[in-house]
Amino acid sequence: MSQSYGERLRAAVDKHGQLCVGIDPHPGILDQWELPRDASGLERCARTMIEAIAGRVAVVKPQSAFFEAYGSAGIAVLERLIGDAREAGILVLLDVKRGDIGSTMDAYAAAYLADGSSLAADAITVSPYLGPGSLNGTIELAEQTGRGVYVLSATSNPEGVTVQQATTPEGGSISQAMIDFAGRCNADAATAGRWGSVGVVVGATVDPGIDLDFSALGGSILAPGMGAQGGGPDDLRKIFGAAYPQAIPSSSRGILRAGPSVDSIRAAVDEAQQSLA
Repeated sequence: MSQSYGERLRAAVDKHGQLCVGIDPHPGILDQWELPRDASGLERCARTMIEAIAGRVAVVKPQSAFFEAYGSAGIAVLERLIGDAREAGILVLLDVKRGDIGSTMDAYAAAYLADGSSLAADAITVSPYLGPGSLNGTIELAEQTGRGVYVLSATSNPEGVTVQQATTPEGGSISQAMIDFAGRCNADAATAGRWGSVGVVVGATVDPGIDLDFSALGGSILAPGMGAQGGGPDDLRKIFGAAYPQAIPSSSRGILRAGPSVDSIRAAVDEAQQSLA
């Protein structure tokens, strides 16, 4: 790709706004849409979502697990979803949260970030909890192919604080250490006035009192938990402060529950976009 992920994301956000729409076709959503709990139901849900959001949002975030649950047929639907989104001009941030070491992590990176892979997305979520250095090869491949990664920092689930707010030997939190790691990866881009391609995941429902410092991040912040999980625009502004323009708030169930009507989904997307402006 001729441009880095960070550059493409910033241009897309400038054009379409900050909202990221999650496509999480869990069984309850399929039931609500009166779709079968199989690959055909997944396909109809996914294609309806792309039809509804095309031209309205910068980023779509499919949750890989809900496709993997249906085996090879579900993964084939995910491949087609990635292709459909690309044709519609929507960036694909694939939520896979992969994290491993050595050749295993290299293989995950090749599956989701290498040119020519049918599952290659514009960016993926990754877990740093085998040590952030375990992600070096993945980040290097992302840079080579113009793609991006989002490192888990402070997630929206309440159990995450047990690990993520633990104290490092240097005295800071693990969450802050992950932000600082991403910032070091983005240093060259930030010096040139661009968004770097290594972002962090910080939930829209985290306690704003944990006082995270994003001043040296130099990239974007994926903020899941907006809508159905209780996070709202005011929460995002409290958590991110001056870094709010770098936030990519994600709403999944809050948008999906408006379906299966395309018009209703579009109305929900437009309302969410307006609330973030």
